[in-house]
Amino acid sequence: MEMSVTLERALEITSRKPLTRRTQLIPLVEASGRVLATELSSKVDDPRFDNSAMDGWAVRESDCMSPGSTLRIVGTSQAGTSETPRVSQGEACSIMTGAPLPEGADAIVMVEDSEIQGNTVTITGPARPGYIRRRGENLEEGQVALESGSVLAAATFSLAATMGHGVVKVVERPRIAVIGVGDELTPPGKPLTDGSIYESNTFGLTSLVSKMGAIPKRYELIYDSIDSLRNTLIDASQTCDAIITSGGVSMGKWDIVRGIMEDEGEIGFWRVLIRPGGPPLFGSWGETPLFGLPGNPVSSLVVFHVLVAPWISKSLGYHEDMGPMLSKKVSVRLEQDVAGAPRKLCLRRIRIRPEKGQLLATTHTHQGSGNMHSMVAHNGLTLLPPDTDGKAGQTIEALWLS
Repeated sequence: MEMSVTLERALEITSRKPLTRRTQLIPLVEASGRVLATELSSKVDDPRFDNSAMDGWAVRESDCMSPGSTLRIVGTSQAGTSETPRVSQGEACSIMTGAPLPEGADAIVMVEDSEIQGNTVTITGPARPGYIRRRGENLEEGQVALESGSVLAAATFSLAATMGHGVVKVVERPRIAVIGVGDELTPPGKPLTDGSIYESNTFGLTSLVSKMGAIPKRYELIYDSIDSLRNTLIDASQTCDAIITSGGVSMGKWDIVRGIMEDEGEIGFWRVLIRPGGPPLFGSWGETPLFGLPGNPVSSLVVFHVLVAPWISKSLGYHEDMGPMLSKKVSVRLEQDVAGAPRKLCLRRIRIRPEKGQLLATTHTHQGSGNMHSMVAHNGLTLLPPDTDGKAGQTIEALWLS
């Protein structure tokens, strides 16, 4: 077991025991929010044929060089039709948005720029070749347009359909157990006793697990009982792909997660040189990876952002930019001084906002690791190196939380 490791070393150790990546074929209609296990290429040209971007008239540009040109109407091209009239010199074809461009036409006149008189149309505006959508101008057949590891959100989901994929191979969603530990904890909605507090960590953690494309399995609270914890870990290891505990990992007598892992599990590291969130551990219960997160609410969520989320992403092959993510690294300019931490990477909560082409950062509440409101009042975390304070006006690296 390694102790008091850097965040970089912690990530290296966790990568040695990744989640098992499994894939499955599912109908596209069921794939919203899922992550592609393979790249997708287009099965068709997009557009499949030259077509109009506007309702109007398909014409020869040379026939419309001067306002007031009068052309003979030769028919209509409608979306969905396979038959269109030919446009010859001095002729125009009525055309709908998305309809095939008639042979002979090389420009579109908007319907607003025309006047109909019987079987002729007078052109009162410009004929625009740019209003023709050319075959394959968006995608060519065989072109890779979605990378492996991309999440099928609204645009990517629609693009997969545009390319003709009725079935897609996706990453199977792993099941991750979430277990809260602490004798002082009471489920929300139940009466509090003297010295008890409402448990919140497992609610935030299950939400983050879902956002990272996994299925959370939330267990009943463990009230500082080694036997109860053991039975729960056994069940979780048999039914889930990974385990996350919250609480019980520090140095106290009742920190039973650390105790049982030392005696009956396997620990890769304990304690990470970050603030907040210093006491997490990582190891395995049997063959199942286990993260022991701190019990302080802010610390629990912060450690998930900087340690668990990257582990899930790397294990499952998520795309760096297009896959599920909880944050992105950015540069921000501090508007006030922010204290760092001796020997530790400092992850202070900040509010990030764009202004005049740059990102500015401020703080709005106190930074206590038990202050969950601070995670709502802020939307970012500093990445202040050890022994480094941030000064007003200085540009630093930060995580912008999504």
